[in-house]
Amino acid sequence: METIDISELKPGMFVVGVTKQTGHIKIKNQGWVKTQGSIQNLRNSGVRAVEIDPDKTLKASSEDKQPDETKPAANTQATDESQADINIQSSKPDPWHKSTSIENELDKANALYQQAKTLQQKTFFDLKAGKQLDLTPFQDTASALIDSIFRNQDALACIAQIKEKDAYLLEHSINVAIISSIFAKHLSLEREIIEQITTGALLHDIGKIQIPDKILHKPSALTPDEYEQIKQHARYSHDIVKSAKLGKIACEIAAFHHERLDGSGYPFGKVAAELPQYVRMVAIVDSYDAITADRVYKVGKTPVAAFKILREQVPDKYDESLLNAFIHCLGVYPVGTLVKLKSQRVGVISQSNPDNPLKPVVKIFYHAKNMLNTEVKDIDLSSKRIDDEIEAAIKPEEFNLHLLKFFKHSMLP
Repeated sequence: METIDISELKPGMFVVGVTKQTGHIKIKNQGWVKTQGSIQNLRNSGVRAVEIDPDKTLKASSEDKQPDETKPAANTQATDESQADINIQSSKPDPWHKSTSIENELDKANALYQQAKTLQQKTFFDLKAGKQLDLTPFQDTASALIDSIFRNQDALACIAQIKEKDAYLLEHSINVAIISSIFAKHLSLEREIIEQITTGALLHDIGKIQIPDKILHKPSALTPDEYEQIKQHARYSHDIVKSAKLGKIACEIAAFHHERLDGSGYPFGKVAAELPQYVRMVAIVDSYDAITADRVYKVGKTPVAAFKILREQVPDKYDESLLNAFIHCLGVYPVGTLVKLKSQRVGVISQSNPDNPLKPVVKIFYHAKNMLNTEVKDIDLSSKRIDDEIEAAIKPEEFNLHLLKFFKHSMLP
């Protein structure tokens, strides 16, 4: 399979699916695009890129009858594959669709993640040096992250879940951007809106550059005065993003991600009527990533424990319907979660299973009872041949496991 820009699509190519678009269309049946009119239909529907099967491309023949390119292709279901033409319909896309395997996507996703970390680091240095925020790299990064998520969201979801304790400041905004993008895709929001949400999430904590390092990196509890200073970072983030003229969605995400529906949030004390959907979404994601992250002064919670903490704060602080959708989006055991099976085997959730969230694919590598590393292999818990199930989500510290090292050596290509 090969992904190409819509400008590269030619009559005779076999289209498998849409990989990038500004609208909500899907291919009703895979098939050959036979006319320029069909290609124009795709353009008019907002399609930016498609996945094709190069092996099925038809070779032009001088004896072939040339179609009338002034008319759009018929929008009828093909009954014979040899005569098929692509058939599109406008609808909500399948949020679980994957155009490539996690194995194919993981290396690209990891490269994107490292590039995003480098961008965050450079931006912190530049802003501290008094330079103006350059929006273009953040918009490009957001678009690239979204492309990866649309190809296979499990890859970046896995990377975002496996966190480095000493890199929280850099990684947190990237993780929030990734998970917010997955969440927005799950809600079938427009691509343009997803890009704005993702860019805003990448920059939501940029105001922390104005917080003194001794407070920002303090390993013990903050004093009341220090906490008041920390709370102002959202105000600073808003000012930086607004001065860069990024737009309303990103500005409000930067300003209001710590606001709560009952007015108890900070720094502006906004209430439910003043908080749009995208702000409520990022507020949930921001809290989730903070709860699950290891910090110098605390061990992060498991995703299941984080969901419970968030649930205890609805409907007062978080939007209940959005929180339910968020949990459904990530699954009870999100990709990247370390779990112990009833067989005492330990592994990482490597692929989600939206049809049966309790039976994902687990990449096992350790035996809890024997306390020994085992052969690394995937176990599909939904397979009828597998008599095993998840017993609990666990933390690496429980068995002195180095999850990041395992990820680098055993999951990356």
